[in-house]
Amino acid sequence: MKNSTKLIASAVTAVALFLGTTDVKAQTNEKSAWRLGFGVEAGLPTGNAKDYSNFQLGGTARLQYGVADNLALTLTSGYYNFFAKEEISDLGGSDIGIVPVKIGIKSFFTDNLYVGAEAGAGFETAEGGNTKLLLSPALGWADKHWDFGVKYENFSGQSNNYGAVGLRVAYGFGL
Repeated sequence: MKNSTKLIASAVTAVALFLGTTDVKAQTNEKSAWRLGFGVEAGLPTGNAKDYSNFQLGGTARLQYGVADNLALTLTSGYYNFFAKEEISDLGGSDIGIVPVKIGIKSFFTDNLYVGAEAGAGFETAEGGNTKLLLSPALGWADKHWDFGVKYENFSGQSNNYGAVGLRVAYGFGL
């Protein structure tokens, strides 16, 4: 694992442990409750993407429904941008944009800590862009309003596989 990936994972784990040890015992997922969250996502490209990009940034909206007090279903969409490296831009290359559409689950194993998994499609926005299979496991910390998660997203298809190791910071509320 590269040092930058280890650094991101360590930082998020430290924040999750710090916040998870406070005396706040607010229930973060209620059965039959709807929640909506808006997040900012940043990541380091992996696979073929690291050849043309050093950084990925995006924004997402997530709708969440509590199936049980410790399990929720999710629907997530938004926009990701893989910023082209300077040498790629100088040769006429451009950023890669992707619209993700994912369904998934979040399973809380303590009051605030969860594991998540999402699957769906990533639609490349460039002319002639492809549709990629999108798979994304995550580990995170959430309370009634904030959600911090570390995730890996893999986009695969058309003999071109890439992804990003990243962090999602989101603010949510009940509907």
